[in-house]
Amino acid sequence: MKTFNKIKAFKAKFAGTVSWRLKRHCSVIDKHINPNEELLYAFCGQLNDHPLKIFDTGIVAITSERLIVAQNYIWPGYKFVSITPDMYNDCTVKSGIIWGAVGIETIKETVWVSNLSKKALPEIETIITTFMQEMKKKYPPRDED
Repeated sequence: MKTFNKIKAFKAKFAGTVSWRLKRHCSVIDKHINPNEELLYAFCGQLNDHPLKIFDTGIVAITSERLIVAQNYIWPGYKFVSITPDMYNDCTVKSGIIWGAVGIETIKETVWVSNLSKKALPEIETIITTFMQEMKKKYPPRDED
């Protein structure tokens, strides 16, 4: 229920974001959050990079340990992605005519969250970047063989 409260606050602040079935998506995050983790921030949007696809709603949550992406499917099942700071590469922000998108680039893939209110983009980028910069300091550098 903690995640849903964060999402409600995000949606109240950035009402132009397109998202559906938020309680169900939040339940996936609540199911997978570890007892030692603290939920710091959460936002919602479409888990794709195309502004006309509006039926792929998902939640992105930042905890004290990692970044979580979750989506509850309409049919049974769900999608859950955990991005630890050592796997994080970069954050991309795109602003369009009506909405914007954020790309969270990892070593293996890029997770796009689109149909975000344009006013939300600076806040989301700042929170993700600041969190990842601080957390990466805790990880030893990787060997680049």
